[in-house]
Amino acid sequence: MLALASARGAAAQAPAFARLPATVLDAVPPSARVRGVPGTMTVQPRACETKPAADIRRRVVDIAVQEWGFFGFRLAAADDVDDAGGAPGGATFESLSQEERRRRRPRLPPAEAARVAASIAGYWAVTPEGPWIVARQNDRWNGEDGIGARWNAPWSAAFVSWVMCEAGLGAPQFQRAIAHHAYIDQAIRARDGRAPQAAFVAYDAGETAIVPGDLLCSSRRPAYRSIAERRRQSGVGARSHCDVVVKVDERLNRIYAIGGNVRGVVSLKHLPAVRAAGKPLSADTGNDERPMFAHLKLRAAPIDANALDASPTMRASGRSPLTVGTR
Repeated sequence: MLALASARGAAAQAPAFARLPATVLDAVPPSARVRGVPGTMTVQPRACETKPAADIRRRVVDIAVQEWGFFGFRLAAADDVDDAGGAPGGATFESLSQEERRRRRPRLPPAEAARVAASIAGYWAVTPEGPWIVARQNDRWNGEDGIGARWNAPWSAAFVSWVMCEAGLGAPQFQRAIAHHAYIDQAIRARDGRAPQAAFVAYDAGETAIVPGDLLCSSRRPAYRSIAERRRQSGVGARSHCDVVVKVDERLNRIYAIGGNVRGVVSLKHLPAVRAAGKPLSADTGNDERPMFAHLKLRAAPIDANALDASPTMRASGRSPLTVGTR
């Protein structure tokens, strides 16, 4: 099984794996959406290319897995969320409570922070707020912390937005945003028949079968227990976090999902899963303070449940996702 205990220690992580050539996986790296170096970096406008519907689900998984490899096949605990807790509007490290600060992962080493800076900026570039967020980050890079400065805004929703953009979903299909609740609300509207073009439809956890390429979302402040609770607060800021499902193991009741800015990097989680009588497998964070309240189902044909293992990155790396990151 995944050695989640080792997820806390950076020394236990595998080396970064280079992104694949376009001949193997046709995906433009996020760094192509920015120009310059940290301190003077700028966003370069680039449209999200629409892809055939039949390819989307597979691309969502393959692209997310490639980014996981690029960040060093990092592992995280099921209840880990983005470094600033997904605060609406982008919380800073300084605004966090002492308890939240204690839970944060230490800053990336300067060399690693420099290596991934353009990629994280590229995730931001697909969001409407990307240009000013990157400009604000330039100020932090030019400050006393230099390249090691933390990102001023949590980038987990930007990561998901970029994955969906690069997978082939245009703006009407996926509402790219700096906060997860924006596209969660879009999926709820789709469930209500008010967003016919939306690529995702919202369900309660355990309401329908989870398939690789779907999104699983947890919440905190408020801690929603259902999409009905979120529906009543649609449009209101909320601390939430979503991860991309990449593998479902029905036999062992395990779900694997990849998220951005989880302890400062792109990480893979092993989510506990349960099955109520007569219900599909349901994921849980294992933390009552951050319940898994929403399953955003992609409107596309399902793919094989072990899509993680079959992804081009895992095949090219020669690694097993069950041993990656272990000591």
